[in-house]
Amino acid sequence: MHIADGVLPLSVSLAGYALTATGVGYSLRRLDSADLPKIAVVTSSFFVASLIHLPLGPTSVHLLLPGIVGALLGPAALLSIAIGLFLQSLLFQFGGLTALGANSLMMGVPALLAGFVFQRIRGRTRTSNALAGAVVSGGGVLLAGLLLATLLATAGEDFWGVAKLALAAHVPVMLIEGCVGGCTIAFLFRVKPEMLAARSFSGVGKKR
Repeated sequence: MHIADGVLPLSVSLAGYALTATGVGYSLRRLDSADLPKIAVVTSSFFVASLIHLPLGPTSVHLLLPGIVGALLGPAALLSIAIGLFLQSLLFQFGGLTALGANSLMMGVPALLAGFVFQRIRGRTRTSNALAGAVVSGGGVLLAGLLLATLLATAGEDFWGVAKLALAAHVPVMLIEGCVGGCTIAFLFRVKPEMLAARSFSGVGKKR
C-alpha cells in the first residue's frame, strides 16, 4: 500500500504533505518524553511488518498495523507512521518522497482514528480489549484501503481499475489484521497492560 512517485497529481501530493504536516504537528504537541521508548518500538515494528509485500496483479498487499499503532500510541500514531514510511522510502524505495505525504496520510489517519476509537470501546477485561483490538485493526485497514482507492482515483481513469483492485485486495488483509490485532492487544493486556495506556486525545497530559 505504497503509492509510488509520479502517480498522484502534484496538487494531491502537496495537499497530502500539508495535511500530514498538520497531523505530525498535532502528534508532537501531545508528545511526552516518557513515551519515546514505546514510540521507537512501535515504529520499528511497523517499519519491519509493512516491508513484507505480497504481489497481487498490478498492486501488492502487506500488513498495515494501523489499529495496533493507534491503540498503543494514541495521538503519536501519525508521527510513528510518517517516520516509518520516510525510512522505507529512503532506504528501500518503497513508495516515493513526492508521495510520502499522501502515503503518511493514508495510513496515519486510520491509525489516529483507531487509537481514538480504541480508547473509548476498550474495557477492563482481556476479552473486551481483544475485541476492541480486532475492531480497530480491521476497521483501520478498511479505512486505509478506501483512502488508497480515493487517492489512486485522483490520478485519472487509467488508475480506476487499480484502485478497485487495491481495495478488494485488502479485504483479506482486513480480516487477518483483525485477528492479529485482537491477539496482540489481548497478549499485551495480560503481560504488560501499561503498554495500552496511550495518551488521551483530549486533556493534556492525561492517560487512561
